[in-house]
Amino acid sequence: MRTFFLALIMLLCACCDSFAQVSDSLFIEQSLAGAPADAGTLYFARRFLGRPYVAHTLEINDVEALVVNTRQLDCTTLVENVVALTFCHQQGKRSFRDFRTMLQTLRYRQGILDGYPSRLHYFTDWIVDKSEMGIVSEVQMKESPFIALQTVKLDYMSRHHKAYSSLKAHPEFIPVIAAQEKALTGMTFRYIPKSEVKNTKLLRSVIKDGDILAITCSKAGLDIAHLGFAVWRKDGLHLLNASMIHHKVVEEPMTLRQYLYKHPSHTGIRVVRLKGK
Repeated sequence: MRTFFLALIMLLCACCDSFAQVSDSLFIEQSLAGAPADAGTLYFARRFLGRPYVAHTLEINDVEALVVNTRQLDCTTLVENVVALTFCHQQGKRSFRDFRTMLQTLRYRQGILDGYPSRLHYFTDWIVDKSEMGIVSEVQMKESPFIALQTVKLDYMSRHHKAYSSLKAHPEFIPVIAAQEKALTGMTFRYIPKSEVKNTKLLRSVIKDGDILAITCSKAGLDIAHLGFAVWRKDGLHLLNASMIHHKVVEEPMTLRQYLYKHPSHTGIRVVRLKGK
């Protein structure tokens, strides 16, 4: 009988144009049910600590569908899952269905799932779209420590389309992705260069625990190299992230400044904050 009910739950998930396992729904509903009233992004992010880093978990089907995978994460899906949980909690929503709705709202342009190109593949696109929807805001100021300017130039996906299974299967998507890249190219955003990521009173006043930190990079055709959440400790700013280096979700032992300087192509950080946080 138990096997029957588990299978039924899986079937219901599939019928809702999503892919998930029973353990995902249990984890989500337990996380929401047990959260304290003041739980924010860091509370929910720490629920994922130790879970394995796995890339390409969304690329499991030829037809785009909402994938829920709380068992294996990369830096982007960690951020999506945590933000979805945080907003569900803030709005008093506790069901797995509520979570799926919020996850779709975050993952796709204007929250509408309409094929592979509707997924927000570049994080600048994600920031712009979710800012327009009133979900997040990017911290932008002309004064220190935001002393550097990023001019976005995107073409990585269209130029390396053979590296993406969906673009290999659907070459008709390539010009759509290229048009999205062109629309974002030329946009400018202020960011904090890694030379200014220090343990100072100024930086502590600008970045809050639980802010989303997007690491800018100099790699051709890309805007953002990595994502995570801000964690302040006595020795400075750290990053809670799904780490390819550690092969799991961790609060990085080294400071973010040390982390940035270990990666020559990392240039600094952009700061994104949830609305209502």
